Amino acid sequence: MKISSISVMAALAVATGAVGAAIAQTNPDPVGAQRGDADSAFIDRRKFSEPTGEQMFRRVCAACHMPDAKGAQGAGMYPALAKNEKLAAGGYPLYVVMKGLNGMPALGTMMTDQQAADVVNYVRTHFGNRYRDKVTAEEARALR
Repeated sequence: MKISSISVMAALAVATGAVGAAIAQTNPDPVGAQRGDADSAFIDRRKFSEPTGEQMFRRVCAACHMPDAKGAQGAGMYPALAKNEKLAAGGYPLYVVMKGLNGMPALGTMMTDQQAADVVNYVRTHFGNRYRDKVTAEEARALR
């Protein structure tokens, strides 16, 4: 009886692994943006894998600044990015992303230059912000 239950458990483990592998191969969203799964949010241990500014915002920034970018207050103060006049000069939010400020860590160190520029440009053109001049990957690179 013991041998057969061990065999059954081993077979289940193999089947579960096979199903997981099949799902991983067919999943069009391998980073799990819909599930909120952060396990594969990085290209490697140093860089985020999200390719667009909107995805970077949802995955990284919204955790503190909230999905509507209106900020939050509780254990800390997370400023609103929505309708924020401090975003008028693109260099300021790019600097904050790249170098950090007060309680915000330098998240730009975990982004590519293009991702840092894309997330800043996304925030500056959404949430009631209408700043159309774009920051560039070259500007992000210069801040490293």
